[in-house]
Amino acid sequence: MADTTHHSLGAQTERTAAGADKPHSAGEANTTVRYRGGGFRTHSIFWVGPVVFVVLIAVWEWGTQTGFISNLTLPKPSDVLGTFGELWRTGTLFEHLIPSLTRFAVGSAMGCLAGVIIGVMIGLFSHVRAGLVPVVAAIFPIPKIALLPLFIIWFGIGEGSKYALIALGTFTPMVVATYGAVDNVDRTLIRMGQSFSLSWASIVRKIVLPGAMPGIFSGLRVSLAIGIILLVAAEMLGARRGIGAYILEAGSLYDLERLFAGVIILSALGVVVNFVLGLIEDRVLRWRS
Repeated sequence: MADTTHHSLGAQTERTAAGADKPHSAGEANTTVRYRGGGFRTHSIFWVGPVVFVVLIAVWEWGTQTGFISNLTLPKPSDVLGTFGELWRTGTLFEHLIPSLTRFAVGSAMGCLAGVIIGVMIGLFSHVRAGLVPVVAAIFPIPKIALLPLFIIWFGIGEGSKYALIALGTFTPMVVATYGAVDNVDRTLIRMGQSFSLSWASIVRKIVLPGAMPGIFSGLRVSLAIGIILLVAAEMLGARRGIGAYILEAGSLYDLERLFAGVIILSALGVVVNFVLGLIEDRVLRWRS
């Protein structure tokens, strides 16, 4: 009797297991589960950005043409485009653009390079951190434009004061971003390098700096945007040539077309800088993909 019961239970178990292996419905047969490990990996879609700009400009043009948007508030995009044509034909565009680009390039290069060097030193050396972090924390909140009169006294009304203002404005956020990026490098990787008897310089060059690069590039984006803002402020207060001086003159004459042309030039400069940084970042940080 016990053998019969054991045989019956074994047969029932085999039938249950066999039924579990079969699909419950035809729709569930041969179902393939997609790999979702790369679900958070971003990829570039180049056409979306231009489409957004075109739609915004089209809505802007429609609003000004129909009177929904007052011409006293916003000029027509077609009129702004005509102003760009006039600037190109007369050479006024490059007369203002080249000095601004020079000031931005020189000032930002000095500030960002010094910021990266000081930030790496703060991240690596305790004595440097103890001495410089309070200084950076004290300088960071100061509105840099408020220091322009002081820079004019120190460096004169010429280019030196503008370089100094842009350099200081890009320096402090670059320092903070850099030593924060160094601090966030995975310490497990550093201990792994030490376990393989790598020298201090090799660990810094092969582990710390590559690991800090994403944070450094993020700091560059913020610092260069601040540099553009300070460029305009410096040119408005102490320059006869430059995009900031051009915008100030257009605003004083209430010439909205010229004013918006200058603003669009600055916006385009920011887009170009961000695009170039993105290309450099993709090449330098190719190891992330």
